[in-house]
Amino acid sequence: MSEEEFDPAHPVGDVLTQGAQLFNEGKFEESHEEFEHGWLSNEAGDSEFFKGLVQAAICLHKLEQGQLDGAQKLHAGMRRYLAPYLPSHRGVDVEGLLLGMRSFLETALAAESVIDWSTTPHLELSE
Repeated sequence: MSEEEFDPAHPVGDVLTQGAQLFNEGKFEESHEEFEHGWLSNEAGDSEFFKGLVQAAICLHKLEQGQLDGAQKLHAGMRRYLAPYLPSHRGVDVEGLLLGMRSFLETALAAESVIDWSTTPHLELSE
């Protein structure tokens, strides 16, 4: 990953909205890419928030690939990065995301081969 320049044509708020939409559609790899842009080009001082969103998306992507250990490690990192932004940040329900991710991951790891993807947590944005 190379450092990205701040792009006023692609503001961080738009990155967040697009990344959340992709995440909620189950397009975890694509949402990771969008959140990564926010992380690398963010000049607002909350890049750790975007790192947490990157890790949430990749956690679910790894779970899709059956990489359970990787998903667990990314989940732990996601919690560390997002905890300082509780209960919400930039309109994101951080508390809801953390609780939803924990519940989903615990259930998925217990089921291993049969994951109910219809219960995937969503990234809720307020206006």
